[in-house]
Amino acid sequence: MGRMTESGEGAAGLTAADARALAASLRGLVEQAAAIVDQDGVAAPLVAKVCGHLGCDITEVLSVVSKFEVWEHVNLQRGVNAYLAAHTPEAEWFGLSGQQRGREDLVGMIVAARYQRTHGLGAADYATAAVGPDESVEVVQLGMAPTRAPDGTPVLVGVQGYNEYGAPACRLEVIAADRATARAVGTEIERLMRLHDAFRGQVLAFGVSEHRGNELLTFLPRPVLGPDDVVLPEGVLESIEHHVVGVAEHAERLRAAGQHLKRGLLLHGPPGTGKTHTVRYLMSRLPGCAVILLTGPAMRLINQAVALARRLQPSMLVVEDVDLVAMDRARSHGGNPLLFALLDAMDGVGADADVTFVLTTNRADELEGALADRPGRVDLAVEVPRPDADGRLRLLRLYGRGVDLRADLAPVVEATEGVTASFIKELLRRAVLEAVRAGGDGTPVVGDELLELTRSMTDERRSLTGALLGGKLG
Repeated sequence: MGRMTESGEGAAGLTAADARALAASLRGLVEQAAAIVDQDGVAAPLVAKVCGHLGCDITEVLSVVSKFEVWEHVNLQRGVNAYLAAHTPEAEWFGLSGQQRGREDLVGMIVAARYQRTHGLGAADYATAAVGPDESVEVVQLGMAPTRAPDGTPVLVGVQGYNEYGAPACRLEVIAADRATARAVGTEIERLMRLHDAFRGQVLAFGVSEHRGNELLTFLPRPVLGPDDVVLPEGVLESIEHHVVGVAEHAERLRAAGQHLKRGLLLHGPPGTGKTHTVRYLMSRLPGCAVILLTGPAMRLINQAVALARRLQPSMLVVEDVDLVAMDRARSHGGNPLLFALLDAMDGVGADADVTFVLTTNRADELEGALADRPGRVDLAVEVPRPDADGRLRLLRLYGRGVDLRADLAPVVEATEGVTASFIKELLRRAVLEAVRAGGDGTPVVGDELLELTRSMTDERRSLTGALLGGKLG
């Protein structure tokens, strides 16, 4: 169509009014053609179901989309389920048929179905998601449910889980004829997500994978350990408990008195001395406390982990082998981005938050001073040393509880000077294995051959194995 002249005529002789009439006719032609094409019933049932519930034309339909981390899918489903139970318990999920679903928002796919026949009415897609170490539930992978806003306005609630076409996220899509209504429903569902949070009080571990957006959150069983299961020098375990568990037990009174609840604990010592075992004991002492574990490559998720710890308080965030990210900046060219992220994240948690940061390291001398020395980040550092003679004797009895331990332990204690708890644990495991191989019924019997096995494990020919187990070899 040509340019309009001053008289309102185009180069082809059309007036502005003629042009508008032609455009309207073309639009009507396209819509009629779409209706004719759709007579085979591919898109019509889907569009009719959506528009029939909302009470408006497809051109008036809009949506408000909220995106969440991949691991929040189970909480999103819980929030939606709670909303439907409160407003439309009879609601039934439905989905879309066709190829390449999930490339765009649900409204976009519905509109495409109307004019391009790409999708039709189908059943909702489902997947499973964990809600505990040994329990999983069904979640909607792609689907919609007809419901109503709190004021009675009809809306559709849609859920899309993570798929290979989009960014690593799960999505809540509230579809309505009014944006304010859609926002109100989305806000209420997010409130219900937090009210029914599946992560609260659980033990969780962040991890990474080449799939699922490289971000995973795994439920772990909570350890069950008593004080007798932890062998530390006298007074050490009591000091740790007082700092971590004592604050948790009196959180409300401390908060009312204006005292801070956030605390930091650093456990340092050689590999294998029992730092992780001590952390496991703290987990067992705080059964209602959410625990979040970070180690290895997952440390790059420190910001997400801290945000989760703040949300789930009372909580404990454990960063193992923190020296891998917190090495003194003087030894790192250009600084350490992960260290900065850790420091900022720890500072970002309010003093009144019931969050414990537990850091472990094998090399305390390499830690950044700003992390190790400043109160409010780490306010208690505890060395977990190699066990002394009394500690080694207690460890031998601890790890020999499941057998008939008849060995003279005095020479074994002497021969294991300088080893770690991990070394003694492996020593007893091998002794039991030898007893089982020797045959016999009932409880395995471990006698004085334990001393011979101890000497073989500390033999210079096995120096690498011994060193890996924390042995004092040379």
